[in-house]
Amino acid sequence: MKKTIVPVVITAAVTSLATIWGFGKLSDKNLFYPGESKIPIHYASNTGITGTQPVDFSPAAEATVKSVVHVKTMTQGKTVLANDPFGFYGPQQYRMPDQMGAGSGVIISQDGYIITNNHVVQGADQVQVTFNDRNTQVAKVVGTDPATDIAVLKIDGDRLPYMELGNSDNVKLGQWVLAVGYPLNLDATVTAGIVSAKSRQIGLNQRRANASAIESYIQTDAAVNPGNSGGALVNVQGQLIGINAAIASPTGSYAGYSYAIPSNLAQKVASDIIKFGTVRRGYLGLQLQDLNKMDSKMAEHLGISSGDFKNATGVYVGGVEPQSGSAAAGIRKGDFITMVNGSVVSSVPQLQEMIARYHPGDKVSVSYMRDGKPGTVSVELKNMGGAAGATQGGMAFMGADLRNLSSAEAGQYGIKGGVMIAGVADDAPLKKANIQKGFVITSINDREINNTTDFQNAITQASGGIQLGGIYPGKRGMYYYGINDADGGY
Repeated sequence: MKKTIVPVVITAAVTSLATIWGFGKLSDKNLFYPGESKIPIHYASNTGITGTQPVDFSPAAEATVKSVVHVKTMTQGKTVLANDPFGFYGPQQYRMPDQMGAGSGVIISQDGYIITNNHVVQGADQVQVTFNDRNTQVAKVVGTDPATDIAVLKIDGDRLPYMELGNSDNVKLGQWVLAVGYPLNLDATVTAGIVSAKSRQIGLNQRRANASAIESYIQTDAAVNPGNSGGALVNVQGQLIGINAAIASPTGSYAGYSYAIPSNLAQKVASDIIKFGTVRRGYLGLQLQDLNKMDSKMAEHLGISSGDFKNATGVYVGGVEPQSGSAAAGIRKGDFITMVNGSVVSSVPQLQEMIARYHPGDKVSVSYMRDGKPGTVSVELKNMGGAAGATQGGMAFMGADLRNLSSAEAGQYGIKGGVMIAGVADDAPLKKANIQKGFVITSINDREINNTTDFQNAITQASGGIQLGGIYPGKRGMYYYGINDADGGY
């Protein structure tokens, strides 16, 4: 018996050792064994820098969960036609299944206005919100802004718990923050982390929006997962400093970094939507370049001397739109924008967010360097169509200023309604498509358009290129234009 057993035992032992060795060789790059680390592990505490005053997250957490809601959406399945491959019955109709979605939202007023992300409610046919106490209400989408990924909802109420707004300009690197929301369809969840970067641009809105994307995210390491979108990023005082919008992840779940829209920008966008039904956004009319994305060869190609490039701060002006307020104020190609209203400019996303808080017609103080000499001018911001004022029921889109048709105009033109192009910038994508001022848009991708709300909803639901259909007053026939996605100026 022993002669039979020993070889088996030896074989098993050798096999086990080989298996362990092989597993280690294959897995040592992917696994981390905390107990075997040669590097000392320091666990994050909730104490301040001095270690004398602990930071208590519980008051902020308990206060904010009451004003963060679970947003659930339903999008009706579309009816599609499919041909019978055998030709017996002709085309058959099939209805796609309804799609369900979920995210979070933040109550910002006692009477029931809620901020969430545009991508949470985009294309939804029905939206409902659930409170922390499980009460549920149907919500109305007041308006959306794909350029910033902000949407505003409205529910009934007059004494609802709402969140106090903080000042996102005061956010500092390394400060503690809490992310509050409803991840993975769980109940209200609070996670903690620190601010790891500011004015971060990740290109997300440029892929989502058919307008000039605005990105200047607060980056944190607070755990955020699907379902957190539209939820709150708060400081330890329980004040709203950001709207959680995205995560950096190879898997779709939390993998280290999350991104929030600064509260000052979100507040301005939401206020415009509530007051005007759309966002009225001012523009400098400049094409800008980050210095940290340049090297000496690019600088030389742009005509920047080695000395100027070495000492440059701010952002580089690569072009000035002729009809812009910046052109009128004397800003030139080759200038370096260093300050706006006394605040130092360090990157394009930061400047982009600063300007996005203002309306057409507002004036801002812009400081610059030119040939090594400083200068400061007052710039009157204009809309993308080049006008300083806002049109009634108007909005900006791809370098054009749009407005609703009046009922009298619609009757005169023999149509139900529409959106007129009131102005087009010279370098606007719509101008390049040969669309002229005065064109009345009546359809987008064969969807009827009667006003700017219809227009905005159609744009947010479109993917890729779009087809604009409409009329020119005084001309016969319908006109159709194909438009591709395009970036705009700042």
